[in-house]
Amino acid sequence: MDDLDRNLLTLFAAEPRIGVLEASRRLGVARGTVQARLDKLAGSGVIIGWGPDLSPAALGYPVTAFLTLEIRQAARQGGHDAVGRHLAAIAEVLEAHTTSGAGDMLVRVVARSNADLQRVIDQVLAEPAITRCTTVIALATQVPHRVLPLAARGGPPGGSLPSPAQRDR
Repeated sequence: MDDLDRNLLTLFAAEPRIGVLEASRRLGVARGTVQARLDKLAGSGVIIGWGPDLSPAALGYPVTAFLTLEIRQAARQGGHDAVGRHLAAIAEVLEAHTTSGAGDMLVRVVARSNADLQRVIDQVLAEPAITRCTTVIALATQVPHRVLPLAARGGPPGGSLPSPAQRDR
């Protein structure tokens, strides 16, 4: 990634609806250059989506909680994959990550209220491979999800972006 890539990412992160033509005007480069750079950044996996960022609170889900799950590791239970499939079917599960440490999976969920959070937890615990769940309710967001500061630091070592095959290794 070079300065143009970083400036392009910063511009589109700040104004996602700007359009290629206006971006080219602001950055002082040809429209084709902007499109080619966006295609390259998307093709290499740096840009992973163009959809709007949604607010769970504005959609009626103001409670955020983090669940630490302990998972039965028996092959016949399906382990992490079975739990992942189960969690993917629950709309209130925003993300789930297999982790190291005391728990096996960290899950971010949202709910309409603290009482509704119990319903969400009960849905999560319906999967037989989950043996234990610890819940922490978020009181406030101090640093929201962000990736742009990483792009501002620079690209990968060596300066070139990985191909999709290299990235998926």
